Amino acid sequence: MAAAGGWQMMRSMSQDSVKGQRLKPGTVRRIARYAVPYRRLIAVFLVLVVADAVLVVATPLLLRRIVDDGVIAGNRELVVGLALVVAALAVVDAVLGVAQRWASSRIGEGLIYDLRGAVFTHVLAQPVAFFTRTQTGALVSRLNSDVIGAQQAFTSTLSGVVSNVVSVVVILAAMASLSWPLTLACVAVVPIFLVPAHIVGRRLAGLTRDSMNVNADLGSRMTERFNVAGALLVKLFGDPTREHEGYAQRAAAVRDIGVRIALNRSIFMTGLTFIAALATAIVYGAGGVAAVSGAMTVGTLLALAALLARLYAPLTALATVRVDVMTALVSFERVFEVLDLRPLVAESPTPVTLTPGPVAVELDHVGFAYPGADEISLASLESTATGDRRAGAPVLHDVDLVARPGQTVALVGPSGAGKSTITALVARLYDATSGTVRLGGVDVREASSASLRAAVGVVTQEAHMFHDTIRANLAYARPEATQEEIVEALRAAHVWDLVASLPEGLDTVVGDRGHRLSGGEKQRLAIARLLLKNPGVVVLDEATAHLDSESEVAVQRALDAALADRTAIVVAHRLSTIRDADVIAVVAGGRIVQRGRHAELLAAGGLYADLYTTQFAGDGARPRG
Repeated sequence: MAAAGGWQMMRSMSQDSVKGQRLKPGTVRRIARYAVPYRRLIAVFLVLVVADAVLVVATPLLLRRIVDDGVIAGNRELVVGLALVVAALAVVDAVLGVAQRWASSRIGEGLIYDLRGAVFTHVLAQPVAFFTRTQTGALVSRLNSDVIGAQQAFTSTLSGVVSNVVSVVVILAAMASLSWPLTLACVAVVPIFLVPAHIVGRRLAGLTRDSMNVNADLGSRMTERFNVAGALLVKLFGDPTREHEGYAQRAAAVRDIGVRIALNRSIFMTGLTFIAALATAIVYGAGGVAAVSGAMTVGTLLALAALLARLYAPLTALATVRVDVMTALVSFERVFEVLDLRPLVAESPTPVTLTPGPVAVELDHVGFAYPGADEISLASLESTATGDRRAGAPVLHDVDLVARPGQTVALVGPSGAGKSTITALVARLYDATSGTVRLGGVDVREASSASLRAAVGVVTQEAHMFHDTIRANLAYARPEATQEEIVEALRAAHVWDLVASLPEGLDTVVGDRGHRLSGGEKQRLAIARLLLKNPGVVVLDEATAHLDSESEVAVQRALDAALADRTAIVVAHRLSTIRDADVIAVVAGGRIVQRGRHAELLAAGGLYADLYTTQFAGDGARPRG
């Protein structure tokens, strides 16, 4: 069942790869730009490659002299002298090989560094929606296997093409100088091999592309299941049989395509071996007869045979060069696909530095619609975009909102009303579709990204922690923070007693996504991280929504410290937490339908009063003003 599913998946992907075999225009020109910083090193590398290729013919030609002029003529001194020359050439060849390896590694590793840095930085500049639509494993594949495949274009592929072309030309010239009739006879059988080799090469190029896709799909499956959240979901809701079948289906696709690649390579090598054996038979048959009749020396015959043996290795490589070149170019194209994504939130060409400290937050006639899949997604990585009901549809309509310096403005309303979207625009995770968002009177689109990050601190309902120490997770917001400053932030967040009680204290590793901590503990650490950052504007997006009552009390005390003397935008699910807000804005259908203080809104009736009454009735408590 799994094998059949894998074969069906592989056939579908194979058809896609055949359709997409043509490279995008300008790919080679873009690749050349990456070579510019290494042009001198590439020139040295190619000189070493050519010199090494020329040495290929030296030993067989010396072998001819050793046999004809030394062994047969009985000249011991010549035999010893030429043997020493052969040994010296072997040393030179070894030195050239090491030098080539050094140059190719400098070029290749430098290119990997450049590409990975460019892709990593560019991906992080994408909007949050990009990461919700893209499979993590497939994206990581772009940074690993595809970048390494692209690197081969400048190392093994480039050196192989140059070396093999030079080797074939030099070997054929040497063979022709010894016996051009035999050389022509050997070359005449090559087309018998090249035609099927071309067919197999095209097939391998398509299979190579398919192999990249199925391996990326398999990697994505493992990445999703092997993190803590994915493993918990599988254990709580998954069916082990179904999980195994899903994995087996993808693994079968990898297996089957691997078998097809191996089979095609085997056919290729078998054909090459047959042609090489046929050519060798021609040399020994025709050359042997010529040597017996005296028309050719024994040394010449042996030199021809040795040269012929060295001819078919570069011919083999050149016959498959299309596969190697296409693999490298396809890898580059896949990397360029990522680099061609246009960041929807870009730095202003003339950025303005925001004033530190509490500043006013203003939304002026703001409208917003989430970007569509074609704006933010990679077609080859896209898996969920078509099902996103929000993409392209207006989420906010003509929103006006002001939080004065030091004020706390709470956003309440039903789920999906647009509350979190408003906070995302304040932090500039997205840009407003219409209208303007300002901090301290400055349009956030004109603010420098560094000063905006420093000005706005966010705590979400899911406090994310890296798989690192508590110290590292807090210092992520402010790397230069001292031990005393970190401890002070933890005290203010009412979590220092917990940290101090741990055997390793600040050096305790919190686990993947902080899963070694409870929800309330993670939230308080997230608040400590915000306090360490010390922003002038605080955004709290339902920071206590999923906590029990005891944890909520502890987190609320920490939040009081976070909100003190700061401008705050608070999204609240539990209305009891925002009674004392300076302004409460009620959001419904992407619009602000009510605003005022708690008592005013209760007295006015309407949606806020309904929400408040319903919530407290559900909690078994009596609402109060």
